[in-house]
Amino acid sequence: MLALLRTAAILAMAGGAIVLGLMFRPVGSPPAPIELTGDVNRGAYLARASGCIACHTDIAGGAAPLAGGAPLKTPFGAFYPPNLTTDPDLGIGDWTVEDFAKAVRQGISPTGEPYFPTFPYPFYANFSDQEIADLWAAFQTVPAVPEPSPEHEAPFPVNQRWALKLWRAMFLTRPETDPVDGRSAAWNRGRELVRGAAHCGACHTPRNLAGARSRGATFSGNEDLPGGDNAPSLRPADLRARSWTVENLAFALRTGLMPDGDSFGGSMGEVVQGGTAFLSDADLTAMATYVLDAE
Repeated sequence: MLALLRTAAILAMAGGAIVLGLMFRPVGSPPAPIELTGDVNRGAYLARASGCIACHTDIAGGAAPLAGGAPLKTPFGAFYPPNLTTDPDLGIGDWTVEDFAKAVRQGISPTGEPYFPTFPYPFYANFSDQEIADLWAAFQTVPAVPEPSPEHEAPFPVNQRWALKLWRAMFLTRPETDPVDGRSAAWNRGRELVRGAAHCGACHTPRNLAGARSRGATFSGNEDLPGGDNAPSLRPADLRARSWTVENLAFALRTGLMPDGDSFGGSMGEVVQGGTAFLSDADLTAMATYVLDAE
């Protein structure tokens, strides 16, 4: 019995040491200098594909683009997408391109604090330096809006930023966007978009008790989205059972109209309105090709 108590005490002390170490250990890594010239049009396109406008603009409220989005009401509290305009005090106007790269690819603020995972930065981790430069060039064209984003409404201990270091250590993974040998160019492009920029798995995958995507359940659907919304399964057999084809899915991502004549509502309606409606026919077909024949 004494030996068991000693073992338990040692394990408790070890666990405490790990937690303390995570509390004070910096997260992320300094990005290398980015000296590439960005293309505004490519950046704007990638921003649409990545949902930046859809999330950081209160479309229903008629707010200015990227001035801050409607709250995401989750079981962990309400989180407000921040102001991403060029305002130097309330937006990102005083950032550097390296600050931007670290935020987008690593989920770390210029002051070194981790962002809450309502920001889908894990899906952007594989963005190239050129893609970051393109995005940055596009964001530099956004007019400054001197409006603050409301503070997050999260209870203790969720509101403790240091706890996010533990969350990251347990659940953070890189997206699987690399091309797969033997697959078509369209399929691989769809994979890159669906698993990367478009971050479809952020909504269409269930979450565990810690709010992380459930491993092994990718694209199986989620009935507990912010605001009480739900996202159906995107697995090929389930899509085909609901009469989806490559053609009508690509059309739906362009227009919001489903095969039965109904239209997307809720968050998916905003995804189309602020994002996929602006993508090329080739990219929409690629996304549909991938999800209807995913691994």
